[in-house]
Formats: sequence, structure tokens, C-alpha cells
Amino acid sequence: MPEPIESPNAPKDIVTADLVTANVITAQGPAEQASEQPITDVVFDFGNVLVYWEPSAALVSRYSPNTINHFLDDKVSGFFEANDFLDGGAPIEDVTAWMERTHGRENADIFRFYLDHFEDSLTGVVPGARMLIEDLKAAGIGVWGLSNWERTLFPIAWKQFGILHLLQDKVVSGNVRMRKPHKDIFDLAIRQFGINAQTSLFVDDKSQNVLGANASGMRAFQFSDSYKLRHALIAAGVAIPSVQ
Repeated sequence: MPEPIESPNAPKDIVTADLVTANVITAQGPAEQASEQPITDVVFDFGNVLVYWEPSAALVSRYSPNTINHFLDDKVSGFFEANDFLDGGAPIEDVTAWMERTHGRENADIFRFYLDHFEDSLTGVVPGARMLIEDLKAAGIGVWGLSNWERTLFPIAWKQFGILHLLQDKVVSGNVRMRKPHKDIFDLAIRQFGINAQTSLFVDDKSQNVLGANASGMRAFQFSDSYKLRHALIAAGVAIPSVQ
């Protein structure tokens, strides 16, 4: 398999993810000067922020819990590294061949089954996410999407989840052959959406992507649930209804 993208496990353009504090808006490096700016736009990751992605759910019809847990250990199968390759635009056939060559045929066969049944890994809308987007739009806040996703699998999510259609525009990594946490995809999204980095907030469940957004000048929030995100937005001055 060629080397289409650099592994995200040790990105060179951001600082250590250990510096991120969960459920607090993070503004480090170039984003620090944006700390006192109003928030006019919110950019959402998709997986486990707007819609749930549970790889195990695509496997339960054929594989035991022990087999699934074994497979989802990246050291055993390379599953998450393979997903990184796919998210960066590498062809599915090349990535599957890489897994078979580096982690064995059994893992590659499970990976093929996962890809063939990818729809089952998308298990629902994150509670509170739909109404939060509606409230932001009603308050005049721009809402956008930036997600790592393999280009041929993303249409499955697009067809399945109306919440994604509420966003004004989106950047999907597999389509542009860039991916988070690297700064270039954040810069591309900022240009494409026509937004100001200093008045924008990026929301993602992974700390390394929070810092990737900071490197582009955007403040960011590590997502754990919609309650905490809503509270953080209100505390930052966004005029949306609070939870009673």
C-alpha cells in the first residue's frame, strides 16, 4: 500500500493533547487572541458529536464480544489506523490489503465485514444535538460541519441522518484528502465556509482535534454531551435557551 497520508497518532503541527481540559472552551496558541471575541459560528464534528458511531454494532451479527474487543484493539488489528488512512482519502482496497499484510487475513476479513455493514455502526442521533443546532440557527449563529470520514461511506450517514442536513455547509476529509487534526483541513474549512476563525468555535470529541482547531486560530470544545456544550456556549455569551 502507498503512504497516502501521515499517521495522526503523532501530528507535528499541534501541541500535546494532554493540555486540553474537557468541557471547557480551549484557546491555545493562535486561538488565544480569540478568547474575548463573540462566537458567531459553530463548526461541528459528526461522529459521536451529532451522530453515534459504534464500530462494534456493525460486527455483533457475526462475531462474539471477545472477537470484537480483540479486533478493536488497534495494536492487534490496526483498525483505527486503517480508518485514519480511509479518512485521508486512501482507497478501501489498498487499506484492506495493508491490514491483511500487516495484521493478518483474519483481521482483514473482519474489516471487510465491518465496511460491508457500516450502516449498522451508525446507531442514532446524539441526544440534544438536533435542538442545539436549531437553537443556534434561531440565534443567528452559523452552523457548519467538519468531519473525518471515508468518502464512499459518508453518503450512508448523509442519507440516514437529517440532522446533518441542518448544517449550512460541510467539509468531509475523504473528499479533500486532508484530515484532522492537521491544520490544513481547518484552514480549508474556514475559507470554504467564509467564516472568521477568531469568532468561531469548533466542537469535537477528540482532544487532538481540539488542538488542531486551535492551531488554525479557532477556539474549540471537547464534546462529551449536549448539556455541557450548551452551558459552555451560554457562558461564552451565545443567546440560546438554557436547560431548566
